[in-house]
Amino acid sequence: MKVLRAEISGWTASFRHPLFVSGFQPTLPLPPLSTLYGLLSAAHGELVFPEQVPLGYVFQAAGKSVDLETVYEFGKPYLKAKSNVCRREFLVAPQLHLYTPVLELESDLRCPHFPLLLGRSTELATVVKMQVIELAAAAQVNYQNTLLPYPMDQVGGQILALPTHFTNTRPRQPQGIRPFCLVTEPTDYQGDGWIDPEMGWGVFIHQ
Repeated sequence: MKVLRAEISGWTASFRHPLFVSGFQPTLPLPPLSTLYGLLSAAHGELVFPEQVPLGYVFQAAGKSVDLETVYEFGKPYLKAKSNVCRREFLVAPQLHLYTPVLELESDLRCPHFPLLLGRSTELATVVKMQVIELAAAAQVNYQNTLLPYPMDQVGGQILALPTHFTNTRPRQPQGIRPFCLVTEPTDYQGDGWIDPEMGWGVFIHQ
């Protein structure tokens, strides 16, 4: 399979955990698909939907830390605000390898319409390298640091219901919510799949 592989990096990244609303804010170890479709939408300048662009990814980070963040809650009257300090977890030196068979997205990623983000509005990302490669078909695949559908035989990891994308309304509404498995440890899968021959890891393309 011929795909575009984009290597995207940043200083920090964070992906909101859906089970935590207030208090300590942990980050997911991997981005949900909605983050990636948001990134592609920013690059394209218009909303990009899962049915338009199949994609897969491998995500890595050098470490994890916790920061103190002041949140200002505005109410009536609007000139007054209440401050609140919370602990927020974030990932350090994130690196994303994004794969898609839609090769036309290369021009958007080279010259994005809007800033690319790996999480919040302060977590800017940069495309450091892009190339068209050929994924190799294999009967055994090693998956690591990626998101897989649940259930999937032979695969284990943290299971969460996550959206695939959001609407463009206010407030934004999550769409395509379904369970996924966050695979953070190398996992051998006995079955047909795709491998990046240069990196040696499996690439699951979400259709």
